[in-house]
Amino acid sequence: MDVNKNSTTFGFTVIMVIIVAALLSTAAIELKPFQDRNVELEKKQNILSSVGVTIDRDGAENIYDTYIKSELVLNVKGEQVEGSAFDVDLGVEMKKDANAQLLPLFISNVEGVTRYIIPLRGKGLWGPIWGFISLEEDLNSVFGAVFDHKSETPGLGAEINRPSFEDPFSGKSIFEGEEFTSIKVIKGGAEEGDMHGVDGISGGTITSDGVSDMLDERLRMYLPYFSTLKPAAEVDSVFNTLVSLASVKIQ
Repeated sequence: MDVNKNSTTFGFTVIMVIIVAALLSTAAIELKPFQDRNVELEKKQNILSSVGVTIDRDGAENIYDTYIKSELVLNVKGEQVEGSAFDVDLGVEMKKDANAQLLPLFISNVEGVTRYIIPLRGKGLWGPIWGFISLEEDLNSVFGAVFDHKSETPGLGAEINRPSFEDPFSGKSIFEGEEFTSIKVIKGGAEEGDMHGVDGISGGTITSDGVSDMLDERLRMYLPYFSTLKPAAEVDSVFNTLVSLASVKIQ
């Protein structure tokens, strides 16, 4: 064999490419179940985090069912349909016509308090962004929010998964009276007392806008379902207020 021939070099290269490709394909197939398992555990960890339950990824499996009491799949009319909420892929759903999308919803009970957890997905500067936002029983006040991204710029848009960005969502409102307003990430910072605005990320305007758009688009999809629960939520709110007033008088 004449190793100085171009054909020999080319042939060797082709063989090596085939071998390496085969090895990589085999490794990907063998590792996929482990990757899928890690994604599942991380999702459970983030759902729990949105309602204030802090746990490492591996421990999320053991306590998930303790706090997450219901998993619903809804249609755009707010009606419950068959399916697994945990298995609904928003990346796939959002490619469908809006009227055909499935909406996953998780309902938690932590220390006797019910909260509604809504999965989120949108577009950042360089790729998809996603997260979970939890609402109190009044279906208006935000309890917690968790965000993440695939490829946002470190130090800029990537800051959406930091507590410094996530924590200010707590206590914000998605309604102004009866009108849906969502929550906006505001460049330059929200005004003091703004119940619908949080501070934007310095230098991360496009990602901040992506979070605002994601919240508005996703939360709006759940309004028909909220309308079916509102009367019950209002009754519970009045009842809790009366109980509090009674307690004060007794004291």
